[in-house]
Amino acid sequence: MSELAPVEDSFQGTVFRSTGKWADVQAADGRRVECRLRGKFRMEGLRTTNPLAVGDHVTWIEEEDGTGVITEIAPRRNRIIRRSVNLSHEAHVVAANLDRAWLVVTLVEPATSSGFVDRFLVTAEAYGVPTTLLFNKVDVLLQLGEEAEELLASWMAMYSEAGYECLPISATEGIGLEEVRERMKGGIHLVSGHSGVGKSTLLNALIPGLDQKTAEVSDVHNKGVHTTTFAEMFPLPESSGFIIDTPGIKGFGLVRMEKETLHHHFPEMFRLLPECKFHNCRHLDEPGCAVVRALETGEVDDERYRNYRNMVEEFDEGPYRAGGQRGGSAGI
Repeated sequence: MSELAPVEDSFQGTVFRSTGKWADVQAADGRRVECRLRGKFRMEGLRTTNPLAVGDHVTWIEEEDGTGVITEIAPRRNRIIRRSVNLSHEAHVVAANLDRAWLVVTLVEPATSSGFVDRFLVTAEAYGVPTTLLFNKVDVLLQLGEEAEELLASWMAMYSEAGYECLPISATEGIGLEEVRERMKGGIHLVSGHSGVGKSTLLNALIPGLDQKTAEVSDVHNKGVHTTTFAEMFPLPESSGFIIDTPGIKGFGLVRMEKETLHHHFPEMFRLLPECKFHNCRHLDEPGCAVVRALETGEVDDERYRNYRNMVEEFDEGPYRAGGQRGGSAGI
C-alpha cells in the first residue's frame, strides 16, 4: 500500500468497491467502512468520470454515524482505463494499482475479436499493467474438431510470439485453474473481458462461495449478458492475493494516447524499432521499416499489424467498434 501523508485521526485503506460518490474501503485492521468522497474531489476538473476506482489507496476519517469521508487519494502506480460509455472523450478508470490483468478470451460462445483484445493490450501496455490472456471454454473448442483446435493454436501463437503469456482454461471443467491460482497468490489481479466469456464462472471457481451471478450467452446474437454492475475486489482464499471483477466490457476505445507513439505499445513492433531506417518510424509507409520486413518473414503477425493500422486510421473517430476476428467464426 502506498504511503500517504499523515492526517490527524485518519485511517489508511484500499477501495474494494466504488459506485460513484460512495465506496467500500477496507481499513488496515480488516474492517469495511462505507465512505464518501470529500466534495472537492468532484470539483477539481479531473478528466475521468470516476475520480475514485477499485484498488485506490486512500486516507479517510470516520464520522459519528460510522461512515467515513475520503480526504486523500494516493498517486496510482498504474491503472486500466477505457472510454466512458456516455462520454466518448472522457475516461473511466476501471481499476488501479494492479499487479496483473487477466483478459478472458473465448473463440466460441461468444467469439472475442482480436481487435478488442489488441485494444485492451495496448491500454494495459500504455499504463504499465502486465497482462495474461486466459483462453476460456477450451473444453467446448476441443469438442468441435480439428478446425477449432487450429484456431486456438493460431491465437495462442499470435499472442505468445508478441510476448504475452497465454493459458488455455475451462472455468466449468477446472482445466488450467490450478496454475491460475498459483499465479494469483499475492498482489491485486484484475479479471476482465467481454460479457459472456465466463468471468463470473471463473471467479466462482477460484473463490468458492462467492456466488457471482452468471448468465447464458444469447442464442440470437451470440453475445453475453452483463451480470456485474460495478467493479469489486475480493480476497483469494488461502492467499494474500485479491481479484477485481469488472463489468463486461463491450468495447475498448483508445484514451489519452498519442497516435505517433501508438506502435510503442505493440511489444513485437517496439523491439524492432532500433532496426528501422528512421528512429521515429511508425511502421506504416516509411522506407527501410524493420516491421514491414518482419511481416514478410512472419516475425510480426499479419492480424496484429492490421489491427494496429486500423487503430491509427480510427484514432480520432470515436469509441471502438468490434472487428478483426481471426479466422472468422470458422464454422464453429
